Amino acid sequence: MDKVIIYTDGACSGNPGPGGWGTILIYKEHKKELSGGVKSTTNNIMEITAIIEGLKALKTICEVEIYSDSAYVVNAFNNNWIDEWKKNGWINSKKEEVKNKELWKELDLLAQKYKAKFIKVKGHSNNEYNNRCDQLAREAIKNI
Repeated sequence: MDKVIIYTDGACSGNPGPGGWGTILIYKEHKKELSGGVKSTTNNIMEITAIIEGLKALKTICEVEIYSDSAYVVNAFNNNWIDEWKKNGWINSKKEEVKNKELWKELDLLAQKYKAKFIKVKGHSNNEYNNRCDQLAREAIKNI
């Protein structure tokens, strides 16, 4: 099965405030950059949106590795938080409704479809693709 690597990042100028997301899809020697912005949002929404948009851009079922600097998103999958949220009717461990539930539901369906593997990267370090995604997200904020 083919493998696609997706790097993502979200950014917000204020939280909430204007926000942007950036995604890079890598398949063999091919790279595709995507980005977008919203006038008023949160950083977590942009982090989730970046991954959703990357997955929605895929044209065929493939193996996917998602690299994100968002511990919140990566941990939701790798620590099975999302499974617990679903089991508990989208209620978190604090007995509160999960924020951005509709985005989480969409991301969960896409992650299952592509059997996505989530990998945490250190943000604002020397990771070329994470840094480029951050740049795409920040440029998207300027272009709102």
